[in-house]
Amino acid sequence: MEEIAKIKSFSDLIAWRRGHELVLFIYQITKIFPQNEQFGLVSQMRRAAVSITSNITEGFYRGSYKEKKHFYLSARASLGELQNQLLISRDIKYLNLDKFTEISQKSVEVHKLLNGLIRGCQRMIK
Repeated sequence: MEEIAKIKSFSDLIAWRRGHELVLFIYQITKIFPQNEQFGLVSQMRRAAVSITSNITEGFYRGSYKEKKHFYLSARASLGELQNQLLISRDIKYLNLDKFTEISQKSVEVHKLLNGLIRGCQRMIK
C-alpha cells in the first residue's frame, strides 16, 4: 500500500504518474507502426497521450476547484480519444491483442484515477 504523503507537485499525483507511464508506453509501441503513419495515427496518439498528463498538470496548478475540474475533464476527454485510436490500431493490426490488452488496462486505470480527481473537485465545488 502506498504511503499517503503531502502532494506538493503535479508529479506527486498518482493519476499523473500512471498517465506518464501511459505516455511512455504509447511512444514505445508506436515506434513499430508503419512509417506512413508517422504524421497520421502515430502523431495523433502521441498528442492525445501527452495531452492527458499536460491537462492534469495544468489542472493541478489552477486556483479554483472549478478550474481544476475543467482540466481534469479535458484530460479524460484526451484519454477517450486515445482509447478510440487504440481500438483503430488493434483493428487495422498495428497492435497485437496482447499489447492492446496491456495498454487498454493502463488506460482504464488512468480513467479511474481521473474520475477520482473529478469527483474530488466536484465535492469541493458544492
